[in-house]
Amino acid sequence: MSHQAYPLRAKLWTPGVLVLSALMAIGAVIIVARFIGGIGYVSNLSTARPWGLWIGVDVASGVALAAGGFTTAFLAHILGRHTYEPVVRPALLTAMLGYTFVVLGLMVDIGRSWAIWKPMFNWNTNSVLFEVAMCVMFYVTVLYIEFIPAVVEQFKGKVNLPGLLGKLNAPSEFLMGLADRILGKIMWVFIIAGVVLSCMHQSSLGSLMLIAPTKLHPLWYTPMLPLLFLTSAIAVGYPMVVFEATIATTSMKLDSEMKVLAPLTRITILLLGLYMSLKIGDMVIRGTYVYLLDGTAQTNSFLIELGLGVILPWLLLLSKKVQTSRRGLFITCTLIVLGVLLNRINVFIVGYKPPLGDSSYFPAIGEILVTVGLIAALMFLYRFIITYLPVFSAPGKEVSS
Repeated sequence: MSHQAYPLRAKLWTPGVLVLSALMAIGAVIIVARFIGGIGYVSNLSTARPWGLWIGVDVASGVALAAGGFTTAFLAHILGRHTYEPVVRPALLTAMLGYTFVVLGLMVDIGRSWAIWKPMFNWNTNSVLFEVAMCVMFYVTVLYIEFIPAVVEQFKGKVNLPGLLGKLNAPSEFLMGLADRILGKIMWVFIIAGVVLSCMHQSSLGSLMLIAPTKLHPLWYTPMLPLLFLTSAIAVGYPMVVFEATIATTSMKLDSEMKVLAPLTRITILLLGLYMSLKIGDMVIRGTYVYLLDGTAQTNSFLIELGLGVILPWLLLLSKKVQTSRRGLFITCTLIVLGVLLNRINVFIVGYKPPLGDSSYFPAIGEILVTVGLIAALMFLYRFIITYLPVFSAPGKEVSS
């Protein structure tokens, strides 16, 4: 069986969307101020503290939380578990938008954003950051290619341009038909490429911090950091799918997809359990548990990350009652998402203390407004796309394959 996706055609300009628009406008104003006055004009960043909220949340967390795209594609298309097809396209949309705004956040953060294209021609093969840049660039391209079928489904046979532009109807229909025929045969190449590229740069983001043993707190600094980044991203993939699908179906008043989402959480028990075992085992072997009772902001944040973001949701997922409860499942998956989000914030912000830093870092109001504005734009585009493009599967609308 194959599931037929459809555009929701719901009212777009709701009060919530208007609020998102206002937040986007405020964020846009701050971004303009950043490019006119410089990074220091709107942020608390300095030479001693070159990164903060924009890297910890907009980039590192955005990459991790977009992992649902490649994990669901792997499950449905590579392993052939077509039962999960209804959640693949929403997950790919979340990943596509998430990575787009990772790039936008990075352009706001780096000092010479106009030179962001240079790694394509100036290769430093000894640099982990170069590998991350190339993987993210290619993976964003792959995500957009994987989403082309949704556009083709919506507009194939419906192109009707007025007046002189009508001469473009035939070429447009030809291109969409060509894309439909060709992509259907070679899409497996892009699916495999997406999984490989995503695994590569998820782990490499952790490798970035291996060069900072004197700057990163011992609770997070470990040679296993690349493996921990990769396993945590894989573990949060399916919970992120549950998180966004529950919010979307609730806000759009759609039927829940519990028949698809509940089995995903059983897979999460194994994935999250692997990440938890690696994280606790690494802490025990290295003896960094001696820091847990220090009472500092760093150790307290680590305890919250591990306790509420890993151990508690893993225990909750073992309960059959939670697995079959929409609310319980949503709360548990939200804890996992927040746990991975806090982990990236801890590694890149809370646990990162440069020896030359003369004061503690806290994001300026400008940094916060830019981040909020980018997140609002992501949510607005998600709402816009599911309204006008076939992303969600209609309940009961299945066609024989």
